[in-house]
Amino acid sequence: MAAAVSIQGLTKTYLDVWTKTEIRAVDRLNLEVEEGEVFGFLGRNGAGKTTTIKMLLGLIFPTEGTATVLGKPIGDIGVKGQISYLPEEAYFYEGMTGWDMLDFYARLFRISEPERSKRIQKALEDVYLDPSAWRRPLRGYSKGMRQRTGIAQALINDPKLLILDEPTSGLDPIAHAELRDIIANVGRQGKTVFLSSHQLPDVELTCSRVAIIHQGKLRTVGKTAELTSGDTVEIVYKGGDAALLEKIRKVVGAGEQSNGLGRVPGVAPKDTNPIVDLIRGAGAEIVSVAPHKRTLEEVFVDTVMKETGS
Repeated sequence: MAAAVSIQGLTKTYLDVWTKTEIRAVDRLNLEVEEGEVFGFLGRNGAGKTTTIKMLLGLIFPTEGTATVLGKPIGDIGVKGQISYLPEEAYFYEGMTGWDMLDFYARLFRISEPERSKRIQKALEDVYLDPSAWRRPLRGYSKGMRQRTGIAQALINDPKLLILDEPTSGLDPIAHAELRDIIANVGRQGKTVFLSSHQLPDVELTCSRVAIIHQGKLRTVGKTAELTSGDTVEIVYKGGDAALLEKIRKVVGAGEQSNGLGRVPGVAPKDTNPIVDLIRGAGAEIVSVAPHKRTLEEVFVDTVMKETGS
């Protein structure tokens, strides 16, 4: 499968005006995003995610390295019409209605009538914006409605690549879940989605592959299912006392007990039999020994903490 985004050695440095030292916002980044996949680009605030996106869009120039987007060098004018971008803090013309704003952007792409009206209606329907809001001024929209409209605007040109920077930031739980479903639906339409976020549950549910960037460097990349599969087991037991739990924690560093059940997550293969013997030796009953699936949050924390030496 062809790469929608291909990055080789991409680097961006800035000069700190106070200390006169060089700051590497992005450091020799190598990454490929395949066509048609929903790809998660993860990192803490300040990790270099937005800087990378701005370079891919041609808004800032890399200090070193190269990248292509949809097979063209970054900054190539000819490919701009096939890309859409929704920043974390999108600007809206408050006096416009949702429909009028999309009409404005459709005109910028030189989409003529009646195709323009068809696309506007489809985009608003794709993001599940209530038709009663289509003709209302944007100043009266909630945060969730504005984000829906922003994604609709990003879809108006029927892009091959959609780049989203923290699209669910600041939303209430319901709007959060609805927007996550919208992003997944865009991916099902065969478009490539490059999702930059630190909302890890969203990424785990919507992205087939993820990359973790920390301090400007790529730390890990892979299929979400493989990164979270793990090679440990979780042991659940019934009975036992606080003394048993303390012994378990001394062996594996984890364990909890409530309502008569004990739970020991993340047990390495070499520790499985000793822990089982320890539990049975204390007169407790083994309920289950099952593979432990890590969350993406656990993968992220482990990766970042390993790199920082914490």
